[in-house]
Amino acid sequence: MTETCSSLTFLTLFDPLHETTIQPLQTFGVAGSKPQGVCVGKAPAHIELKISADSPGHIGRILTRGPHTMLRYWNTLTNRLNPNSEAWLDTGDIGSIDHDGNLWLLGRTNGRIKSGGENVYPEEVEAILLKHPGIASVVIVGIPDAHVTEMVTACIQPRENWQWSEQSSSNEEFQLARKNLQQHCIENHLSRFKIPKMFIVWRKPFPLTTTGKVRRDQVRKEATSQLQTLHSNL
Repeated sequence: MTETCSSLTFLTLFDPLHETTIQPLQTFGVAGSKPQGVCVGKAPAHIELKISADSPGHIGRILTRGPHTMLRYWNTLTNRLNPNSEAWLDTGDIGSIDHDGNLWLLGRTNGRIKSGGENVYPEEVEAILLKHPGIASVVIVGIPDAHVTEMVTACIQPRENWQWSEQSSSNEEFQLARKNLQQHCIENHLSRFKIPKMFIVWRKPFPLTTTGKVRRDQVRKEATSQLQTLHSNL
């Protein structure tokens, strides 16, 4: 969203995940549930936001319009705004708007993984895995798979003194293993179809763009190549 709405600011009137003496804890939809992603608050009055499905609480593409939107990319003649779209700008982000008007960011459209007919947003899975004390960094990608279209795969960088093992053991301290990390995801209430089926230990820095963002497409390409090499050697 920063690429298309550089002047867009939000007003965080309260954090719906934390109760205060002034504002009671909010619930969304099903009792005790909360929207997915990161809450960034409400947009100022002069900025309009909506979800592509145009339904509060429903996940979809985040659209915006107002004086903050750009006309087009530099050195392009095509106007970024579709004249038939009521001047709504597609930010390329995925998220939802709750019943209190708070915007929840979930991920980027181009990073979405299709696995078994379900949508998996890498940022959500990465946030869960980064809660594990043994994970220093992680990138989630979708590897082509004949059965589920894309297999959710975690490329991880363990923290110092933590070791990767193909066999999980509850007696070993500072040990990472596939089953242990999958159990960590379950304990943090990650839906089962979002839990990585494959883990790759990444021994080098993740490739970055000039703006410091992970080049997820490059990670996906290298991870796919590693798995193909592994399978060919079996």
